[in-house]
Amino acid sequence: MPYCLRMERIDESLTVGQLAQRSGVAASALRYYEQRGLISSVRTAAGHRRYDRSVLRRIAFIVFAQKIGLTLEEVARELSRLPRNRVPAKSHWAALGKVWTSTIDARIAQLEVLRDSLTSCIGCGCLSLRRCKLVNPGDEAARSGPGPREWLRGLPR
Repeated sequence: MPYCLRMERIDESLTVGQLAQRSGVAASALRYYEQRGLISSVRTAAGHRRYDRSVLRRIAFIVFAQKIGLTLEEVARELSRLPRNRVPAKSHWAALGKVWTSTIDARIAQLEVLRDSLTSCIGCGCLSLRRCKLVNPGDEAARSGPGPREWLRGLPR
């Protein structure tokens, strides 16, 4: 069986095309993630990238983290808690989950506020909705600071 530079079996690893197909993420995005240090590959003697199958879980984490609004910097910070020299164990993912729970809870709270107030005054200063003239006459919310004051009030930081 052919081996790549780290003596891993090539048939158990994935090419960038196979990884893209299995993960649903474009090959160009995968190369970008690798450039940013979010995922890693090994090179064959011919210089071709090969990815361990465990990278699929990291990619799924990246994709869903971005879907809930985390930046790649935040994702990188979270993924840096996982071991780089071996496949993360269930316990590593569980520890990451404990840390990440508060971030997820804060995002859920923000989304609930957004969902529940899309058709009401949010204190943004537009005063275009009839209700805003009653809830925020003369843009009183501006005294609390910039932005949608009702959305920002009481949200976890």
